[in-house]
Amino acid sequence: MRKDDIKQRFKIKYYEELPSTHTFVKERYDKLENNTVVIANRQNAGIGTHGRTWYSGDGNNIAMSILYKPSCSIECLESCTILVAKKIKECIKRLYNIDLEIKYPNDLILNNKKISGILTEINTISNKINYLIVSIGFNVNEIKFDEQTCNIATSLKMEFQKDFDRQEIIYNFISCIDEAISNCIKNN
Repeated sequence: MRKDDIKQRFKIKYYEELPSTHTFVKERYDKLENNTVVIANRQNAGIGTHGRTWYSGDGNNIAMSILYKPSCSIECLESCTILVAKKIKECIKRLYNIDLEIKYPNDLILNNKKISGILTEINTISNKINYLIVSIGFNVNEIKFDEQTCNIATSLKMEFQKDFDRQEIIYNFISCIDEAISNCIKNN
């Protein structure tokens, strides 16, 4: 999907700082449109694994959530997390010829360190899906991690000693995530 197509199809909202893009979307899903993308330069309470906070740096990385309001059965979305992980892996390979590993079901690893985490949440009442939120944290140009994550996290810049185009990655991720979700819905 081209950048112009993404801008037409998705409502993209940028924020300097949020506690968490995921929580922001979750708390406002009924007021936000389908295909809303929320991006923050910084999160001060990003959601990580094992009760950790996802470190998002200061505008060097990607912290983003996409809201979907699909009209399909919940069974259609059962494998969406792993499909998103596979599409993100393919995206980075296509853009930069970098091979990421998937740590099932929702982490991406580079040189034995975590570079990305994916969080998906589906909310239903009976069999009706109220929302699907797909959130991703991806370390792009970070060179300094906090004490809690410095030994387990990495970024593209740390591994390859050069800056990467964060906006290019964001637009490609939106397209890849959308393709993964569309495939979930179509294939079930």
